[in-house]
Amino acid sequence: MRTLDDLDVSGKRVLVRVDFNVPLTGDGNVEDDGRIRAALPTLTELREHGGKLVLVSHLGRPCGRPVAALSLAPAAARLAELLGTRVTMSPEVVGEAALKLTEEMADDEIVVLENVRFEPGETENDPALAEALAELGDVYVNDAFGVAHRAHASTCGVAQLLPSAAGRLLEREVRTLTELVANPRRPLVAVIGGAKVADKIGVLDRFIEIADVILIGGAMCFSFLAAAGHAVGNSLCEAEDVEHARRLLEGAGKNNGHRTARLELPSDLVIADRLDADAEYRVLDGVEVPEGQMGLDIGPATSARYGAEIASAGTVFWNGPMGAFEVEPFAAGTRAIAQAVADAPGITVVGGGDSGAALRHFGLEHEVSYLSTGGGAALELLEGRTLPGVQALACTPAR
Repeated sequence: MRTLDDLDVSGKRVLVRVDFNVPLTGDGNVEDDGRIRAALPTLTELREHGGKLVLVSHLGRPCGRPVAALSLAPAAARLAELLGTRVTMSPEVVGEAALKLTEEMADDEIVVLENVRFEPGETENDPALAEALAELGDVYVNDAFGVAHRAHASTCGVAQLLPSAAGRLLEREVRTLTELVANPRRPLVAVIGGAKVADKIGVLDRFIEIADVILIGGAMCFSFLAAAGHAVGNSLCEAEDVEHARRLLEGAGKNNGHRTARLELPSDLVIADRLDADAEYRVLDGVEVPEGQMGLDIGPATSARYGAEIASAGTVFWNGPMGAFEVEPFAAGTRAIAQAVADAPGITVVGGGDSGAALRHFGLEHEVSYLSTGGGAALELLEGRTLPGVQALACTPAR
């Protein structure tokens, strides 16, 4: 993978694919600028080396048409505040107006193109859109790890048309996550939560092979509990997930000529009759969920047991909350795990997505070794898949 060390940007327009897919407030301001801040080291380095920056990003899912509420203008305004420099918003993604802005931009000016997913050809990796984007830069840098698993025009197509390289964020993401699975400091503890086993079956399969212990939480734990013969009441649990969980339980902890991880499940739960801040809830001493009740968080005994595993780990990987942490009565388990990961003496890597949101929710985002910016991309890389946006940077582009 080529990096900024392999790219000469002096005096050139640098087309940079960033991930400014940030949440916005009701009045159209940036609510969380974490992804914008994550791009600053690459943008600053490129400017220091004489590059003139043209930024490409998406925001939301406009489905190939302009949607005013999904304009990148708020992100561009926030970037200007963070860098203290002039940032010009292009009214279009490609075309004459965008081309004129990039050709006439001042050395210290940054141009932000409008939401690239306003173009229907973006998600189709349309060669015509890739060529139009390539006209706006002399070299290309991909620093958007969060979409590196997407074969889109702005992540793959344009990389074949310009001298290209990975930005510092993408470079660090790939190296950190690759090192995590290739050479972890042991014991390696994986904390996996979230809703569906099917969404994370690939990464669970991988960690069964390489981890020492896997701690299961979130709604997905009920598929494992059901597979183990426990009643789950009205908890979120699908037949497909139960079958996946049963297979994982059968393979965990066995020595079939190679290492397999020990798989740990909750031993107590927080239950209620509905997911609501005003619902009556209680700690269930055990895991047999009564009819009419649903499990919405791991219990305090499970939190303590999982916390002890995390505290003794050489490396921790966490992806997925332990419960419905957005609703306060069901936040304690995720809060406890987040604090345990923050306090852990070993290497701690958090895989973006909802677990990253949980860290920020509890004010602990700066207390871990590495917080990934890519949920789906991080999981696919850990599974061993080739990411199209990374692979494109390993190929020799047309000049």
